[in-house]
Amino acid sequence: MATTFMTFGRRYVGPGLAAGVLAAGLVACGGGNGDDSDTGSASSGTRVDVTMTDFRLKLSRTTLTAGDYTFVATNDGSHDHALEIEGAGTEDRTRTLEPGESANLTITLKDGTYEVYCPVDDHKDMGMKSELTVGGTSSPNTDTDTGTNGGYGY
Repeated sequence: MATTFMTFGRRYVGPGLAAGVLAAGLVACGGGNGDDSDTGSASSGTRVDVTMTDFRLKLSRTTLTAGDYTFVATNDGSHDHALEIEGAGTEDRTRTLEPGESANLTITLKDGTYEVYCPVDDHKDMGMKSELTVGGTSSPNTDTDTGTNGGYGY
């Protein structure tokens, strides 16, 4: 079957129409940013960075005021890690993160003391823990190391 094209002057309408339909289809199918992580939206609360290594855990802040916070946990270690926050009637955690992965944990914190740790295997006992105080004035963490290596020399 022969294909016929309508002409308008020297231009072919058929190929132009096909290109327009193709472009519209690509726009409709696109739009993703390629990030399939479950990190959520950091705009849901004040950001607190948590760096997890083998076997240390460091928070960017250890004293906060009550409110909504998004803990951005990054596994900079070579083992799987996760972040758990427990205290003042709250217990929540991220999924287990492979090396190089990050996840967000957004929670509402009330006044009180919270334990922040890695719940994977015995990582907490190996030094992957910190204390978080909520109430009073929010301030950055000035500690250079909030964990110990538990004698493992990492």
